[in-house]
Formats: sequence, C-alpha cells, structure tokens
Amino acid sequence: MRLMLLASTALFAVACQPADNDTGMAAGSTETGAMTDADSAPDMGRTEMAASGTEPAMAGDEPEYEDFGEKEVPEFEPAFENQTRAPLPDETHDWTIEEVADGLGEVWGFTFLPDGTILLTEKEGTMHTLATDGTLSDPISGVPEVFNDDQGGLLDIVLGPDFAETSMVYFSYAEPRENGENGTAVARARLSDDRTALEDVEVIFQQMPSWDSGKHFGSRLVFAPDGTLYVGLGERSLAEPRQLAQDPTNHIGTVVRINPDGSVPDDNPFVGSDEGADEVYAYGIRNIQAAALGPDGALWEIEHGPRGGDELNRIEAGANYGWPVIGYGMQYDGTPQHEMTQQDGMEQPVYYWDPVIAPAGMIFYTGDAFPNWQGDIFVGGLATQKVVRLTLENGQVTGEEWIPANGRIRDVVQGPDGAIYLSNESDGTIERIVPAD
Repeated sequence: MRLMLLASTALFAVACQPADNDTGMAAGSTETGAMTDADSAPDMGRTEMAASGTEPAMAGDEPEYEDFGEKEVPEFEPAFENQTRAPLPDETHDWTIEEVADGLGEVWGFTFLPDGTILLTEKEGTMHTLATDGTLSDPISGVPEVFNDDQGGLLDIVLGPDFAETSMVYFSYAEPRENGENGTAVARARLSDDRTALEDVEVIFQQMPSWDSGKHFGSRLVFAPDGTLYVGLGERSLAEPRQLAQDPTNHIGTVVRINPDGSVPDDNPFVGSDEGADEVYAYGIRNIQAAALGPDGALWEIEHGPRGGDELNRIEAGANYGWPVIGYGMQYDGTPQHEMTQQDGMEQPVYYWDPVIAPAGMIFYTGDAFPNWQGDIFVGGLATQKVVRLTLENGQVTGEEWIPANGRIRDVVQGPDGAIYLSNESDGTIERIVPAD
C-alpha cells in the first residue's frame, strides 16, 4: 500500500472545539465512577495564531501569554513562579506543518530506524514500517495479543541501544490476563532482516497487580544512558488501585527501571529493602503519557492529571510524586480531589496545566532545523489539538508557546532531518513541523 505524500502546506489555527476523550465521552460531560484521562478538556487556544509562528515578546515589553482560559481550580496557587501559565518565550521560529503520510490507523507510538524508515504501533494491535517514500508495510507478524479496549492496546515502541548489532526492539502493550483482568506489559523481540516479523518475542516486564480496568496503562518507554530501561506506568484509574500509587511495594502508579533483559539494576532505590518493589524507581504517579531523557541525563515525564492538574515532573530515584494525596486539580465530576497541594516528603511538579492539555508524547529538541528551540520540550496535546513548547532554565520552565495542530497529537518524535514528527490520531496521519520558507 502506498500512502499519499503531500507537499508542504501551511496549517492555520483551528477553531476552539471540545475534544472527545479516550473513552468517547464528550468534553464537559461528568463521570460518576472512576476518573478518566484529562483529554476531555475544551480547546482553549489562541485562534488568531497562524501556522507561520508567533510574535515573540520584545525586550522591555510586558510579558505576553497564551490564552490559557479560566482556571478549573483557581483556589490552588502555584508553589513558585512559572510553575504554571508561563509567558511566551522571547524567541521562536516561523514554522509550518507538512503531512508526511495518511491512511494510517491510530498510531500510538513510533520511532525511526537507522535508514529513516518509521517503525510504528497502531493501538488496535498492529505494527508496521513506513518507508521514506510513503509505503506502508503489511502488518508485522509476531505481535502478542493485546487488550484493545478503551485506552488499552498496542502502545509505545523504542529501539534497543544496540539495535544496529542486534535488531532488538522494545514495546509496551495492554496485556489480557486471567479472570478478565489486564495490565501493562513490556516485551522485546528481534525485528527480522526483511522487517516483516518479530522474532524471539520475550515478555520482560508485567505490571502487578493485574486489574479489571480499561484505563491508565501509562506505557512510555525511555532508555537511559547506562542502558537501563524506564517504564512509565499508570494507576489504573479506579478508586481502589489508585490508592496503591502511594505504596511502592507494587507497580501501580510508578516508574520502574529494568535492565534490557528484564532483570533489576542493583542500584534501584528499593533493592534490598522491604519498603518497595525492586523494579520501582519512583511512585505517586497518575498516568504517564509522555516521557523523555533530559539534557541533564534525568528522566522527565508528563502525566495526565485530574481536571486542572496535568503535570511535568523530573524523576528522581525513590521519590514520591504525591498522587493521589496532593496535586492541583479536581475530579472530573467537579468534586474535590485534593485537600492540599504540598506535603513534606512529596515532590512538587516542575510545571502543571490548568486547564489541562491532555499530554501525549514528548521530546527535548536537539536538532539543527530550529536553533532557537534547542533544549526545549515539545509535547503533544490530545484535548487542545496543539503542540506545546516549553523553554527551561536551570531546570525550571521559563516560557510556554502553542503550535496549533489539526487533530489529537498522540506522539512527538524528533526525526533524523531535525523536523518534529507528530502522530495525529484524529485523521490517521504522520505530520512534521518544519521551518517556514
């Protein structure tokens, strides 16, 4: 099958419209049961922004801001300056968005092979390659059975650090288990030489305990410089497992760190202790949907929070990130979630969003195509249908800029050409942000 390749065209800002969440509920609807992902928030964008970029604030002028809209939980004040609603950065670039390929399914994760071919997962349980000329392969065989319902499915995918020698790929998925339960699993396999099959598939990690839930699988995968693998996990959304996020002796609402074969690194924070599971690296987390290695070598993650409480966190070994005890949001039915935003022994987010953006996919930009963006965070927005750019200085956010997209952005990947590639699940496309002419 050959996919349509389109010429570069400018994309103009979309009108403000509510976006459905992963469960199909309309924006503004309420729940009587478990919380859902934050991607039911309305689009609160600056509709006057054109795709050719934004006008940066001039030196000496009053700071300018995106049109964030009204806060959902105005009674909660940030703990420090620019913890939320940071001003527009002083510098930016003119940009445009190109459509690279269409006719895809719901692409949850993708990565680049050494020759520029894209290796991608579709949530329904299929894996493909997408050639540089737009040719989509037949489904790659050997993918395990997935729990494809609600937010579950075939999820993230990354290349092993030694891919050039071993052809090993690592992927996460919602794994069906006994008695109607499920949980996040991570597997590795060798991509066959002709790229048509996964060989020697091996499950190297299973989130425990299992649960009968269709939500909050987390699933972002990031290799550390030392070759260990971080796995970002969710807390399964329901009221009972949600409380387990404060108990590091299980995997619910955690970041785990494992070796490529699934064994446990000796220097994990709870190894040799009864206080936590050997695999657990950090805990107190809601639902990680974006993660990347920062220039400082640390893992950074962005998680779906409650209504008015998406968070950016820098992950430290053994740290407790507070969920569900502290935070800046409320439940999606409008009832309170937190009585406080701070507590001793619990980490503050580096940044949070109120209203939420429903984050998905994340990079620290390092390419040459956009020199003024080097070192900045780019994260997709499911609800806002925008890509958010965050500038940082000394580990703190200094600016926030929005790049309008034309749908729900599920993953963000830097390409070998320095462009910023996006998977748009609204219309089954891969797009890229490139410099404007």
